[in-house]
Amino acid sequence: QVQLVESGGGLVQPGGSLRLSCAASGSIFIINDMGWYRQAPGKPRELVAGVIPGGSTNYADSVKGRFTISRDNAKKTVYLQMNSLKPEDTAVYYCNAHLVTVNLVNLEVWGQGTLVTVSS
Repeated sequence: QVQLVESGGGLVQPGGSLRLSCAASGSIFIINDMGWYRQAPGKPRELVAGVIPGGSTNYADSVKGRFTISRDNAKKTVYLQMNSLKPEDTAVYYCNAHLVTVNLVNLEVWGQGTLVTVSS
């Protein structure tokens, strides 16, 4: 069984910072791309940032220059450093990973989500 466990959400004032973490566990052979998505009330889920095993990253235009995604392959963990947070960043943030299990099964796995609220 494979799972992603997120942590680090919470309430922060505009202009503040938060760091999200997402650790993968289970019978994993290799993790390919990892990413963070978010879903605000009444809106579709959207990609925030992604990172591949070699370290190349991509970001939504709305977070470029404010958010940084990184990964620690040895720890099977992906991070999202969020700076200069705005009220419009308020959403449930989901971790996502495409991986291969030890049984050589390709899976797409989602975390349970962590709420980020930006408000004064």
